[in-house]
Amino acid sequence: MSTPAADPAMSTPEENIRNARMLAEALPFMQRYAGATLVVKYGGHAMGDESLGRDFARDIVLLKQVGLNPIVVHGGGPQIGRMLDRLKIQSEFVDGLRVTDTATVEIVEMVLAGSINKQIVAMINQAGGKAVGISGKDANLIQARKLTRTKRDPDSNIEKVLDLGFVGDPDRVDTTILDVFKQSSVIPVVAPIGIGADGETYNINADTVAGAIAGAVSADRLLLLTDVAGVKGKDGDLIASMSRAEAEAMIADGTISGGMIPKVETCLDAVARGVEAAVILDGRVPHAVLLEIFTEHGVGTLIRRS
Repeated sequence: MSTPAADPAMSTPEENIRNARMLAEALPFMQRYAGATLVVKYGGHAMGDESLGRDFARDIVLLKQVGLNPIVVHGGGPQIGRMLDRLKIQSEFVDGLRVTDTATVEIVEMVLAGSINKQIVAMINQAGGKAVGISGKDANLIQARKLTRTKRDPDSNIEKVLDLGFVGDPDRVDTTILDVFKQSSVIPVVAPIGIGADGETYNINADTVAGAIAGAVSADRLLLLTDVAGVKGKDGDLIASMSRAEAEAMIADGTISGGMIPKVETCLDAVARGVEAAVILDGRVPHAVLLEIFTEHGVGTLIRRS
């Protein structure tokens, strides 16, 4: 059995000692999370940065290697947008959701379940893991229903139902295939595509899919990688931890606003479904996943049940 080659010129004795100390300090966390299931939503800037992508892949492989069970769910909005532009297919957004007609949903599935999914699988495999890419359509993993939005007309005060096309919401998560992977060395990489009752394809928000899967498998942690440090208070400082009640109060008083609201709501829904805690963290930080799991204070905002 071969061992990784060492290059003495690459590190000093002091750096080696520091690295060894870091590993020793991580041991209690490795013991604590041994056998734990983590659902990690991979998206944002980290997906477009090659170096951060390699760091992420190594992190996921290391989690599996030390006895955790990582499940990766990925996004891909910018990549879908670029492909639609190349094909001269116009699309519009309603409340941050891409209106998905028949032509668009074919491209969405091609990009998410095809090129992006396989790129992430390849990165993890190159880092020494055994990743397999699937979508929510495989083994009926994510059975979806059509998502609708309503909008009130300011003049008539009448609510109008908006048709978003093939935009879906998880209706049921069948964990059979994930249970099989858990008992193996395989790391599942899930594209956020669902299947409807009549076999139709639905485009689903990746955060929502990650939260639904985390709840269905009773994950110990849900990690949402974003392009911000986490949730910030009125003073602008990062909030390291908050309860469900505190998060709901911060949404009500406007401290949590804009695009952070749906992310926090995904976390709240996940902990309500039995997930021990959910974390919003900055995917732009190298090795953010390892820092969150294997250090005392983590790097994001942890949302717990109480």
